[in-house]
Amino acid sequence: MIVHLTPDQEAFVRDAIASGRLHGEEDAMREALTLWERCERARAEILASVEVAEAALARGEGRVITQESVRDLAAEVKQRGRARLAAASILPTA
Repeated sequence: MIVHLTPDQEAFVRDAIASGRLHGEEDAMREALTLWERCERARAEILASVEVAEAALARGEGRVITQESVRDLAAEVKQRGRARLAAASILPTA
């Protein structure tokens, strides 16, 4: 496989090799492909999550978010957190 890089990309690879970060051009290609694979896997996971969320919304499983509902949710989370801490004897119960 022949890969053509821009002059800036070539300089970037040369600098990485000169600094000892990479051993050769092949290492640069391998690292670039590894990062690309990770990005593509993450992208696929995000798209799958979006599909799941869209299907849930289509089934009417969504929830309307308002300032009041966010405040209620925050209060509920705080209450559950305090209950867990109290159960663990971390906070004194008063």
